[in-house]
Amino acid sequence: MAATNFNTENRTYRQLLGNGLTYRIPRFQRDYSWSEEEWEDLWADIQNTLPADGEPAHYMGYLVLQTADNRIYEVIDGQQRLTTISLIVLAAMRLLGKFADEGKNTDNNRVRLDQLRATYIGYLDPVSLTTRNKLSLNRNNDSYYRDYLVALADHLPQRGFPASTHAMRKGFEWFERRLREQVKGVADPGMALAQFVETISDKLFFTVITVADQLNAYKVFETLNARGVRLSATDLLKNYLFSVLARGDEAAHEMDELERRWEAMVGRLGSESFPDFLRMHWNSRQSFARQTELFKVVRGRIQAREAVFALLREMDEDIDTYLSLTQPEGGQWIPAWKQSAQELRMFSVRQPYPMLMAAKRSLTDADFGDLLRVTVIIAFRYNVIGAQHTGEQERVYHAAAMQLHNSEATNLAQVLATLRQVYPGDDAFKGDFAEKVIKTTQSRNAKIVRYILCKLEKQAGGIDFDADSPNYTIEHVLPQSPEAGWDAFNDRDLETFVYRLANMAMLEAGKNKDIGNRPYAEKRPVLLQSSLYLTKKLAEDNDDWLPERLAARQRQLANLATTVWRIAQLS
Repeated sequence: MAATNFNTENRTYRQLLGNGLTYRIPRFQRDYSWSEEEWEDLWADIQNTLPADGEPAHYMGYLVLQTADNRIYEVIDGQQRLTTISLIVLAAMRLLGKFADEGKNTDNNRVRLDQLRATYIGYLDPVSLTTRNKLSLNRNNDSYYRDYLVALADHLPQRGFPASTHAMRKGFEWFERRLREQVKGVADPGMALAQFVETISDKLFFTVITVADQLNAYKVFETLNARGVRLSATDLLKNYLFSVLARGDEAAHEMDELERRWEAMVGRLGSESFPDFLRMHWNSRQSFARQTELFKVVRGRIQAREAVFALLREMDEDIDTYLSLTQPEGGQWIPAWKQSAQELRMFSVRQPYPMLMAAKRSLTDADFGDLLRVTVIIAFRYNVIGAQHTGEQERVYHAAAMQLHNSEATNLAQVLATLRQVYPGDDAFKGDFAEKVIKTTQSRNAKIVRYILCKLEKQAGGIDFDADSPNYTIEHVLPQSPEAGWDAFNDRDLETFVYRLANMAMLEAGKNKDIGNRPYAEKRPVLLQSSLYLTKKLAEDNDDWLPERLAARQRQLANLATTVWRIAQLS
């Protein structure tokens, strides 16, 4: 970010709009979308700043602007907030006009209205001598904003406009009602309205980040940890694709088609998930790109209208696979595939997704299902138990994705030859498993431990039960909060011993409640009564529960795990 060309400063609404500068919402930025919930929140925040002993100011968040000349600024992030404040000012102006028409301090209210318009809404161009708005909205909203709201029309038409335009109109009318209530009973309501606008213009402030071009804007989005950032990054890419189409002769038709298909994709994915999907899709077909450089890479490749629609077609082809991987419960996959996707999600392992997206396009269903299962086993050995660095793993998965995409690998065996690099061998896996500690105080970890113990139980005793069943709980033989009778375990190493896999066993819920934090001698008879093979065997094999017995059991479990999570072709 040090080399990024941008400036940052805090500025009030007055400083933004009261200086003769122009702000434009990019033509294809998303439409106005605020509703009464957001209006209520903003109104409440404004009210808190009005009393003499109230809040000194209200922070409106980041405002990201792009400019080439420091006179005209494109609003990359923050259009909802800027538009809404503009609606408040316009509502106050329409009320001032109504007061003047009603003969209430007519001359002064008309002066106030003209002054507010000049300061916050529009200015007189010194060359053409025409009024120009300081804020221009996108292609769907600007004409209504300009022709009816800025014009302070007596009648606001309601038919034949998109939903976002109705949202603007409703917001304008909502704030007009609130302002009328605000000045009700005041001796000079016009003066009170003008004072209200002046007050909020000084008390509403933004952190303004000004960038020179779209690439710098994207870098800002990737760096900021602020609400709405990822959505704006999605819109930024959308705006770029629209700008490519705008160069062609058939721009209007093609841009409508892009709008339709883009909104359909974002609607299915959710705006927060779109950047992740785009990266997974891209890495399943193209040279590897990290999230921070994705916009630059896409911009470098997509420079013609044909490339824009090729990208759309390819994203359409991959979206179902991505959704089935990330949201398997709602997909149409067969149960075995859904189970594998759920396990990958439980492990929080996403590195294989580009390869799996490429595989779904090119392999037979039988090979794809086997590859899903193989990917789960690798993820368990490499990520869950081995906790190895994911950089090398991501590189290998991308190589496999490219081989599949380019038809250099056409069956499972050829893909496995590449994946061998990230498949820990049996000896390494046993060594990692024998020392593994998983702290079950975290819900995700507890879910993984239940999964491990359930799989081991099925392998050893043939008992298959739902790992998430409330009928079974995790029993920590050495308790998480031990009382008397555990002197063999050093206090300094207690936590490590408690969360070793060998110290944990699945146990019927009622039995677990009965034994609590008791000494092992009292727990053992209860464990012996368990219907689960491994739990019962723990008690049968151990008269006492000591550090060396715990270590020995974990080595036994490691040997068993090697038979459960195993890829025969690679072992």
